[in-house]
Amino acid sequence: MQTTAIPVCDFGLFGDEVRHFWMDDLKSLLQRFPILEDPHKQHFFMLLFIDDAQGEVSIDNQKINLDGSKVIVIKPRSISSIHINSKAKGKIICFTDDFFSLRYNNNILNQFSFLHNAAKSFVRLNEKEKNKWIYLLEIFFQEFKFQKRETVKILRSYLNIFLFELERLSNPQGFVPDNTIKQQKVREFEKLIDLHFKFKKMPSAYADLLHISPNYLNKICKEISNCTAGDLIRKRIILEAQRLLHYTNHSVNEIADQLGFESTSYFVTFFKKQINNTPEQFRKASNE
Repeated sequence: MQTTAIPVCDFGLFGDEVRHFWMDDLKSLLQRFPILEDPHKQHFFMLLFIDDAQGEVSIDNQKINLDGSKVIVIKPRSISSIHINSKAKGKIICFTDDFFSLRYNNNILNQFSFLHNAAKSFVRLNEKEKNKWIYLLEIFFQEFKFQKRETVKILRSYLNIFLFELERLSNPQGFVPDNTIKQQKVREFEKLIDLHFKFKKMPSAYADLLHISPNYLNKICKEISNCTAGDLIRKRIILEAQRLLHYTNHSVNEIADQLGFESTSYFVTFFKKQINNTPEQFRKASNE
């Protein structure tokens, strides 16, 4: 589905009183929140625990079939749509970065590898893992439904447990603390790219914001992410270009302008160099 503007969801979707955390059953999800069925962006993290369901979840043009038990992660600013049957079994958990950071150090959320931009969007669960998640989620859900004294603190603790459980599944090699100065700088660089990629396309501009030299920025990016600083910037620009080409009916000229390119021809050349297709070829293929 293409449109001129992609709607953006915030926590007001779930009720005026909901601010930073919400969870519920998947049953009749789209009947209650029909906006989730069409392509949209959101300002919060969403975890979908699929016990038994039919349908498909699309995240930035990646299609995930709802076959078998799995946990799906939808990150802020990605474009997603959910197609799920009304009798689906499972849970949905939504939370903001702020909800987690109110108790834990601001850098902790970034340490979970499955929340990074390039991470896989889902993990499958075997029967034993599924039963464990069903049990833990029911305890979690009861705390959310029947608000008691210290409920918010308890919900944060449960969320922390679930994120570690998900990290174990998505990264069997083990949890690697993201606490070195170099790692923190690269994560900070990636956050700055998200904010400024439309107008700052050179690593030197970000190095200035980070108060380090361009050479040092490039060095730590290679060491931590196996990509140059320029690669990370280009990947973010291409991701946004692909989102606009697939989900909107904006012309290539309009997209080039939105992404801060001086000319359409330069944008087309840049795009083709990165993915070996012109923007029009990508749009045609992604919408077939």
